[in-house]
Amino acid sequence: MATFATSDQLLVIIDPAARQADGESVRIAKDVLSAGATAKVCLPEGPEEFARALGRRGSRRPVVIGDDRALVRAVTLLHRRRELAGCALAMVPVGDTALAQSLGVPGGTVAAARAVLDGAERRLDLLVDDSDGVVLGALGIPPAPVRGVAAEPVAVPAGRPWLRTTYRSLVRTLAPRPTRLSAVPSPGPARLRVEVDGETVVDLDQPVEAVSVTPRTGGVASVEVRPLSVGAEATPVLASGRTVTVVGADFRYRADAAVSGPVRRRTWTVREGAWSLTLPAGR
Repeated sequence: MATFATSDQLLVIIDPAARQADGESVRIAKDVLSAGATAKVCLPEGPEEFARALGRRGSRRPVVIGDDRALVRAVTLLHRRRELAGCALAMVPVGDTALAQSLGVPGGTVAAARAVLDGAERRLDLLVDDSDGVVLGALGIPPAPVRGVAAEPVAVPAGRPWLRTTYRSLVRTLAPRPTRLSAVPSPGPARLRVEVDGETVVDLDQPVEAVSVTPRTGGVASVEVRPLSVGAEATPVLASGRTVTVVGADFRYRADAAVSGPVRRRTWTVREGAWSLTLPAGR
């Protein structure tokens, strides 16, 4: 029987949304990981069980099989427990994973699983706000319209596949139709004061169309403010720094895959090299 080093002891947490979205990819990922390491597989049914499994990982290296929300959830949990710095996360993306891929995680199931086994830990910067929220990829103000609301998964009793069509018909009949992108009004211009490292970049007297903040390497975030365009397109205002404060009247913001607010003031601070993600060697 093959033996594995401590680093090869994996805790594979399969997010329930991934099992619902693409069971075949989940199965392939689990097979590849189990073939290359000693893997304990957890199948949480919701956020509480997800948090419990991650908290009981012991010396095992956690691997999340799921979408961007699952990755953000894992980072947030570890951050709030003050365990993020000493825990190297790994991920096999299943579902909506644009964020994970922007961070360097391979998009293919097999390639991502092999990167978990053969890759290297990479330290990444993190944005942390004054309510202990985290941003891995990008922050947007105001948030972009939501494309739609996914229906809750419908359980089908084992051994009775003929019920699937009946359940789906009931769901279509009883559930409200998802809101489409075209039905959600785009947010209008906002009056915000944006400060970077204590210096005012734009003040409340200048309406803005959008503000974006992205953590970069070296403990610095890049900030782009797009003033309201009247006639010719306005030139974006660019800045960079370690702290970004936004003040305004009840504004909302999108942090990675989630919308938060309304708030009147929020400060984000860059934490350099705050977390580790296992990526293909050489990236």
